[in-house]
Amino acid sequence: MRPIRCSIPLATAALVVLGACGDAETAVVKASAADTRMADSAGAAAPAPAPSVTEAIAKYDAAVEALRADTTPVNVAVPAGRSKRDSISLARAIRYGRTAPGWPVKGPAPRAGAILPAKRIIAYYGNPNSKRMGVLGEYETQDMLRRLDREVAQWNAADPAHPVQPALHLVAVVAQGAAGKDGMWRTFQGDAMIQKVYDWARSRNAILFLDIQTGWSNYRAEMPRLMKWLEKPDIHLGIDPEFNMQEGVKPGAKIGTTSAEEINYVSGELARVVKEKNLPPKVLVVHRFTRPMVKNYKSIQLRPEVQIVMHMDGWGGPWLKYDSYKDYIIQEPVQYTGFKLFYHNDTKKGDKLLTAKELVKLVPSPLYIQYQ
Repeated sequence: MRPIRCSIPLATAALVVLGACGDAETAVVKASAADTRMADSAGAAAPAPAPSVTEAIAKYDAAVEALRADTTPVNVAVPAGRSKRDSISLARAIRYGRTAPGWPVKGPAPRAGAILPAKRIIAYYGNPNSKRMGVLGEYETQDMLRRLDREVAQWNAADPAHPVQPALHLVAVVAQGAAGKDGMWRTFQGDAMIQKVYDWARSRNAILFLDIQTGWSNYRAEMPRLMKWLEKPDIHLGIDPEFNMQEGVKPGAKIGTTSAEEINYVSGELARVVKEKNLPPKVLVVHRFTRPMVKNYKSIQLRPEVQIVMHMDGWGGPWLKYDSYKDYIIQEPVQYTGFKLFYHNDTKKGDKLLTAKELVKLVPSPLYIQYQ
């Protein structure tokens, strides 16, 4: 059976009866007036100056350490309509995040101009040539950008301490169901496509991510055609191990994998262009929704020029997504964390899409959020 894009097989998920979880852990579920009340902005003071990179990191580390030092029972307030299993999984993820070793990750101080951890990136993902790959191709351009604006407002309201940096995330190298002329099972979308989406991003003061799905190719072969774009200070990179295939396996037939060595090559190339062009740090997003997708995580190198986000991009019900975040992102700390939301796949069994107010409760809270 072809694997689905979540962390347990669909056949297994179908056997689970939601709301009948036998887990001994409990969660306190209570309504919160703060969840339904909007802050009154009238008469608000002018915003304080943006903190320096050093100050932002110190503040972020202190906040994570304070949450980890908290020994009070985990109280989970969830919107109406969530199952008992959802609330237990959220409580368990929060509880685990308080005690999991390695957080906050201590790495080299980044160069000036770093986006993380002072801000949170909210990204819209996809490719304009496909309505099925995500919102970039599903909606008319201005409609799509207005939808992004609404998500940005939601996150700014939920966590004012991390003002949003909007982003568009374009799959620039797309895995294919056919080998193509060179037999590499992938296609490059071209500079005209990148320029078009880059123009969309700049119309919203957003940054742009270029994503690589290698197929049977590899990062060493694919990165050179993107380097002229990565010389721009507001263009960043994503890599998708799901489609980094072992030769002989078609993309989509199995879930691919990426090694620490490959990630280190990619981040090394980003660091090189940052130093050569005197740029602010690049953000590197690594997609992940199973353990084998990333090998030898402890060997991933951290650099002042690159900020690495390990991005939980599996789909399914809220309980499954919380469990995946705990098992594949928190348990294997690299640097920063991300969380993906699927407008269709996450909701096709009747679940409501997870909200900013729910996700900011996670420890550590994800600083890169992607919508597909």
